[in-house]
Amino acid sequence: MLSAQPTSQICALCNASALNYFVRMKKTAESFTSLKGRGEPDAEAPGMPNDFVCINSSLRRAARRLGQLYDVALVPTGLTSTQTLLLGQIDGLAAAYGEDGPTLQVLAGRLAIQISALTHALRPLVRDGLVEVRHDTHDRRTKHAVLTPLGKARYQQAYVVWVEANRRVEAILGAAAAEKLRSLADDVASQDFLDAYVSGAKPPSSTESSEC
Repeated sequence: MLSAQPTSQICALCNASALNYFVRMKKTAESFTSLKGRGEPDAEAPGMPNDFVCINSSLRRAARRLGQLYDVALVPTGLTSTQTLLLGQIDGLAAAYGEDGPTLQVLAGRLAIQISALTHALRPLVRDGLVEVRHDTHDRRTKHAVLTPLGKARYQQAYVVWVEANRRVEAILGAAAAEKLRSLADDVASQDFLDAYVSGAKPPSSTESSEC
């Protein structure tokens, strides 16, 4: 999750970024317009029975939709939603791991992705000077990720946009539904859920689910 920022700091960041936002507003508006009509088909997949209900398919469609909306909102910052989330995770873990930053293994675990996928996602951030990947001083097989000064500044700019996009999504869903969605998503992403799936058992916090 993105860490909270002081109101005065957020306002200052908004003012500092305002000119850039207005200059690129036309491109952003056109991008939002292009999303209209991109509705996903109602059928879960070709050839599947009409009464087949798949949780995976529903979640993936929802994730794609939200990803599109956040990506468009972040156009003025030059970052994607995935990149912003990654910068936020590195920034949020900095306090626990000090100047060396979190290891790639820790980051991958927090994002529920493979190391190879994380390395791929980090490449453009490293290339653009936003993230530095360092070898561990005691074990060179282990690598750490830290934000550069430029990376911290870019993340703070993106954070302002992210908060506003998140506010709009929550306003549409309603506070209660948004909280329930986050809670269920966190349950599915948890290690307890994975362990329960592998063992065939039901995690303590889960409820009866639809067939998939």
